[in-house]
Amino acid sequence: MKRPRPVAVLLALSFASLLALPGHRARAQPPASAPRVDLVPVRGALRADTVWSQSLGIRKRLLVYLPPSYLVDSTTRYPVLFYLHGLTGAEDNWLQLARLDRVMDSLIAQGAPEAIIAMPDGDDSWYTTWATLPNTAACQTDTARRESATSFCVPWPHYDDYIARDLVAHLDRTYRTRADARHRGIAGLSMGGFGAVTLALRYPGVFSAAASHSGVLAPALLGPRPFREPAIWARTPAELREASGRRYAWFAPVFGTDTIGWYARDPGRLAARLVTAGTSVPALWIDCGLRDVFLDQNRAFVATLRALGLSYRYYEPEGGHDWSYWRAQLPHSVTWLLAQVADPVAPDSR
Repeated sequence: MKRPRPVAVLLALSFASLLALPGHRARAQPPASAPRVDLVPVRGALRADTVWSQSLGIRKRLLVYLPPSYLVDSTTRYPVLFYLHGLTGAEDNWLQLARLDRVMDSLIAQGAPEAIIAMPDGDDSWYTTWATLPNTAACQTDTARRESATSFCVPWPHYDDYIARDLVAHLDRTYRTRADARHRGIAGLSMGGFGAVTLALRYPGVFSAAASHSGVLAPALLGPRPFREPAIWARTPAELREASGRRYAWFAPVFGTDTIGWYARDPGRLAARLVTAGTSVPALWIDCGLRDVFLDQNRAFVATLRALGLSYRYYEPEGGHDWSYWRAQLPHSVTWLLAQVADPVAPDSR
């Protein structure tokens, strides 16, 4: 199924119109000025890497973008961004289909801070711990799968710990990172948007900011459709099936078949848990196209954040659930994440 320098000089996005506070209504327009992505005088480097994941019991592949100065300056440490792919996707999607490396090169050429970007292989995992163990033996005999069994057939599907623990530790050991939550951000599309938001909310001591493009952010939402408050949430296994429709097969192996498993992984409930505990909530960016199948879910999640009194960035540009939309939004999320995680640093300091 896989494959198909200082913050003060950041590119100016008109964020004031996007600030979502209680009473905020979603705008249908993107930020007023989009970053240009056609200036690439100096390029960063790409590395194909692998990491042994104790959480998965397997070695996984990842791609790493190193900014232009990384190979010529041996002392500077860099913030880290993680970009997660969607369902049926692969770790090279952001490069092959959105040219993330070219976008980053161009933003840096225009004065944006430099950062390391990791693009991991997340399988069809939803970037969470599964409710059931996969059938590893059947996976190893599957000849239709494009990825090798040695990297796809995971015996222990703890994908949240794989990203937040194993991968973060590997990057901090291997590359010159700023090894703290203040200097880490995470983003993703669709399934990866769910992953980015839930990982940041579940591990606020690891990530300080998360961005979601077209994320699946309220999988147990039953209605109303089109969305309006108050939200109606599935309360029985039958209603979970009704809420997700034909997509139920995506969720059941991972989330389970009852509301306990679904609610434990629900982004809105994870945010509420942090608020109740008095824990600082990571900065959040959410966008979803006006023609996207998950627009109601994004509106429901934003309504939850608003009810919790949390601030966030949210907007609804024109677009659907496709790479044309995600390519257009990528420069915005990168620029916003850099504003959250980058700051002036002294050479060779952590």
